[in-house]
Amino acid sequence: MTRAIAMTMLVVAGLAGQTGTSAAQEENFGRHEGYYYPVPQSEETYTSSVPELEGVNRKSRVGLVAGLIKRQLERQYDPGFIILAKGLEAEKMIIIATQDGRYDTLYRLRALIAALTSEARFSPLLQNSGAPENFNFLDLLKLGGFKELTLSNGKDVAHRIIVK
Repeated sequence: MTRAIAMTMLVVAGLAGQTGTSAAQEENFGRHEGYYYPVPQSEETYTSSVPELEGVNRKSRVGLVAGLIKRQLERQYDPGFIILAKGLEAEKMIIIATQDGRYDTLYRLRALIAALTSEARFSPLLQNSGAPENFNFLDLLKLGGFKELTLSNGKDVAHRIIVK
């Protein structure tokens, strides 16, 4: 199976998990701990200076994640992680390593955010800001209405960032 097909299957599986989610399921599994990643060992709050865009919704957040995944699939190499949009309103982004030995420390997880910042600056949302170099990946999440980002190595390390 090609990498593109495998990644597409992961994306479809992740997005399919969103349909039909009841409030009770969200209450029980809303933080997705123990299912996609271990209980986060650390948490921080990022307060962005940008406002959430008017009219953003579940569909636009899922679209943003789909766009990020599309860019991953266009690369000539496997980035070693998968991106998911979860929560009743797809307001939680989850990034999980797909290979052992990657993103296994808080510093590597933060470095991943820095790498994603470079990519985010090419997004239409930040390009239209007039000064994309002044924003980072977490600002993009705020614009898109995401409230939380959890990063994990998919094994024993997880870090949560609350986006305000």
